[in-house]
Amino acid sequence: QVQLVESGGGLVQAGGSLRLSCAASGRTFTYYAMGWFRQAPGKQREFVAAAWSGSITSYADSVKDRFTISIDNAKTTVYLQMNSLKPQDTAVYYCAVSGRLYYDHYSDVRRYDYWGQGTQVTVSS
Repeated sequence: QVQLVESGGGLVQAGGSLRLSCAASGRTFTYYAMGWFRQAPGKQREFVAAAWSGSITSYADSVKDRFTISIDNAKTTVYLQMNSLKPQDTAVYYCAVSGRLYYDHYSDVRRYDYWGQGTQVTVSS
């Protein structure tokens, strides 16, 4: 089993920044992508950002130019740097890893195999 543990969430004022981390541990697992999703109350879980094939990244339009996803050299931790935060960014943020190879995108929740427990991000106006 693969465990993913997120950290770094909290309360921040609009315009502020947070950096989320997600550490992977457990059995040896070959993964092809790591991603971040978020879920606000009463809404479906939505894609935020993903990284795969060493250098490819993608972002939801709503976070483009404000958020940055990165993976450490050991490829065991994924980060999400969030700048210029807005109240509409308030949600529980989840990291995920995919053990399946796709060539087009990783923005669909169904393409991921393991999920973290989530970390709350609250942005006040």
